[in-house]
Amino acid sequence: MATAPCLALETLRQGYAADLSPVSVIEQCYDYLEQYVDPTAWIHLVPRAEALARAAALAAQGSAGLPLYGVPFAVKDNIDVAGIPTTAACPAFAYTPSESATVVQRLLDAGAILLGKTNLDQFATGLVGARSPYGVPASVFNPDFVSGGSSSGSAVTVAAGCVSFALGTDTAGSGRVPAAFNNIVGAKPTRGWLSCKGVVPACRSLDCVSVFALSASDAWDVLAVAGDGQDLADPWSRPARPRGLPKRPRIGIPRTNQREFFGDELSANAYEEAVQRLATFGDLVEIDFTPFSETAALLYDGPWVAERLEAAGNLLATQPDALDPAVRSIISKGLDYSAADCQKAATRLEALRKRAALTWEDVEVMALPTSPTHYRVDAVQANPVVLNSHLGYYTNFANLLDLCAIAVPTAFRMDKLPFGITLFAPAWTDAAIATLGERLHASFALTTGATGQPLTPSSHPQQWMARNDTIRLAVVGAHLEGMPLNHELSERAARFVRACNTAPSYKLFALPGTVPPKPGLVRVTEGGGAIAVEIWELSAAAFGDFVSRIPAPLGIGTLTMEDGEQVKGFLCETIATGGADDITHFGGWRAYMQSRATA
Repeated sequence: MATAPCLALETLRQGYAADLSPVSVIEQCYDYLEQYVDPTAWIHLVPRAEALARAAALAAQGSAGLPLYGVPFAVKDNIDVAGIPTTAACPAFAYTPSESATVVQRLLDAGAILLGKTNLDQFATGLVGARSPYGVPASVFNPDFVSGGSSSGSAVTVAAGCVSFALGTDTAGSGRVPAAFNNIVGAKPTRGWLSCKGVVPACRSLDCVSVFALSASDAWDVLAVAGDGQDLADPWSRPARPRGLPKRPRIGIPRTNQREFFGDELSANAYEEAVQRLATFGDLVEIDFTPFSETAALLYDGPWVAERLEAAGNLLATQPDALDPAVRSIISKGLDYSAADCQKAATRLEALRKRAALTWEDVEVMALPTSPTHYRVDAVQANPVVLNSHLGYYTNFANLLDLCAIAVPTAFRMDKLPFGITLFAPAWTDAAIATLGERLHASFALTTGATGQPLTPSSHPQQWMARNDTIRLAVVGAHLEGMPLNHELSERAARFVRACNTAPSYKLFALPGTVPPKPGLVRVTEGGGAIAVEIWELSAAAFGDFVSRIPAPLGIGTLTMEDGEQVKGFLCETIATGGADDITHFGGWRAYMQSRATA
């Protein structure tokens, strides 16, 4: 294979900050594609001249305000791009949209450069990547083994180094299984965060747009742009509510007798290795996997399969031979369900959700094999339905239970095929599990995809979690790290920035009758002191949610730090300090509480 260009986002940023031009990057990409073009990975490749014209226009405009300036990407061909046919891997279904999907347009508006649209299991129905009339993409590490699906082409183009990232979709695991089979990261965000307007539906109520990238940090950078704000044109879109994780989370793993690898000892051993490594990042807790496996069974053995008729139902009725046989057999099952069946299944799912919720009282994260095994192409073609279902054993429940997930590489098996695990957590914990996933991925010191290139410095999340829409907040009392209300920050994915002192113009009071005990900070013109605070950073949405819950007499104002920085922070109504103890001389709430503990 020809040498792939280095397309990690941090590498491109550093190059563009020097004298690199998007034109030269796109020239490199097309030179590489001329030597390495897997014809089964692409359905439509943007002409070189068109991509170069886009790059030249960006170079003339400059990178200001464009977080994905000059970044080449690809799009799964069930997602609309204006002027390019959307096929969903079914020529009889193809149409040419006049406008791009919301997520695609957001990426283009951020300066990304589209190189083409990628192959998939037809109508995004499959986890194997072997159900398309455009060919069967294989794992970049062994052409005898499947690439995984349904987002097969998207994963292969990223792993091969053709693009920096690619969009996929994920209903049952399509954004995760191909990542594991190609040694890359697959981020399946919280359902409804990324708009699905302009996406051919598989199961509309469960569909997610996913991101394939070489690292979790790169995936997160793309998610932050693609999911920037609710899309009212998508009825399933919803505003983000970021949550965090403890510094050392409790990590759930299935009980030993519930671990299923369908006889694949190589994958079983690789999972055990990953579990041992996870113990350095959190506390391992064995969990009952039953409610998750039973939920997974509902996806294809329940009425949700009827949603697949929305896109393919007309072809099923009028041109059934236009459908892949395996896809046709799955979609046709949707005709068998009644309204009563749907209601019964919804009740069953609600019962399973309540059982699964008990797990989240014991752990903050689950770590599962992304796939229990890896099959050869010929084996899948001989037994397409059963083997496909095996690949979904650890994936199918995620969207039904409203979880976010990120698949990361962890090791290579003894047969030199890649293996990875998926981290799961409740909705809106996306940033937190991406941070944990990046740390785990980096600990294995793997190269990225099949590029032979190491993880780039952007793998350090302290930088990439900071966003232009974040707000810094100074906390002075019960929200300090280790204090009883600090969880209200961690639950909103707040990032600790630094500990420092205010300017010497504040007084601190111990407010009487508060539970837990709280201080009141008041700005004064004389007699004040410098008070110890911690500065935390939250997204604008999380900041708004946090502030809405602050009880009187406390509020948020603007505080000045000793170095002159001004940030939002807790202030107290002066009237509430009458009769309160002035504790300014302690220099901060932590010192005051320690004095009480030793008194």
